[in-house]
Amino acid sequence: MPRTIWSGAISFGLVTVPINVLSATEDHSIRFHQYHREDGGRVRVRKYCELEDREVTSAEIGKGYQVSRETKSQAAVIVPISDEELANLPLPTAKAIEIDAFVPLDSIDPLSIGEGYYLAPAQPVAAKPYKLLVQALGRSSKVAVAKYAWSGRERLGLLRVKDDVLVLHAMRWPDEIRRPTADMLPPPVEVSDEEIDRALALMDTMTRDDLDDPDFRDRYTDAIAEIIEAKREDQPVPAAPEPEQPPQVLDLMAALNESVAKAKATRGEPAEVHELPKKRAAKKAPAKKTAGKKTTGRRPRSA
Repeated sequence: MPRTIWSGAISFGLVTVPINVLSATEDHSIRFHQYHREDGGRVRVRKYCELEDREVTSAEIGKGYQVSRETKSQAAVIVPISDEELANLPLPTAKAIEIDAFVPLDSIDPLSIGEGYYLAPAQPVAAKPYKLLVQALGRSSKVAVAKYAWSGRERLGLLRVKDDVLVLHAMRWPDEIRRPTADMLPPPVEVSDEEIDRALALMDTMTRDDLDDPDFRDRYTDAIAEIIEAKREDQPVPAAPEPEQPPQVLDLMAALNESVAKAKATRGEPAEVHELPKKRAAKKAPAKKTAGKKTTGRRPRSA
């Protein structure tokens, strides 16, 4: 079971739910160390005090905000901030996750959603209000937007339910999300209804109920592990496969039809044959009648 990283309460109107916060995700990335190439010695980052020109321990290091820069005649002015002061911030959310609103999940921009945490009831007395909030959120089909203070700053959070457990997602504030600019848009083009229908058909063949599938795994980490194991056993390093060059799409409809057929073949479904819409032959304009020359009634002169 993951360790508790924060303890507090959920404030829901006049209802208080004591909770413990536990990390809901894991990082399986392979970590590397820096080393000296000549002798294999570890290269470490050491912390030095600029004034005393010596290495300092973690117990000697504190936090501070630099008010002014260092000059030739004056040292930089730093306002020290202690961990105790950060833990006792003058905020109503310093010890509570304060729910401010309930909104539809569709109204939340996915760009604003960050890492997730499980919220577990901290005391037996929290069981009933905890379950009340879980069932109320489940029936409403909404999510809660809350504020909380961690690591020296107030944050915005999203509360939802996963398998009868409350989940808190860190969120970015609205002013932290950049808006797309006009130069990000593609040039103006026309897309036909037939092309949209085939794109929807391709989406249907690629639809899944969940991501519990061997296809969704970290292949980069697997490849790094293979290289490490090969070098450890003095074996040749696996060769990188030649990347497939994506074909240039000249006929979008043909590419969509082929993609649908391949996706269905992969899933063992019979491929449907869709004929491309035949282009209508352009109607020929009726030939213009040339006006006949008027006769003057005179006989032509002989040469």
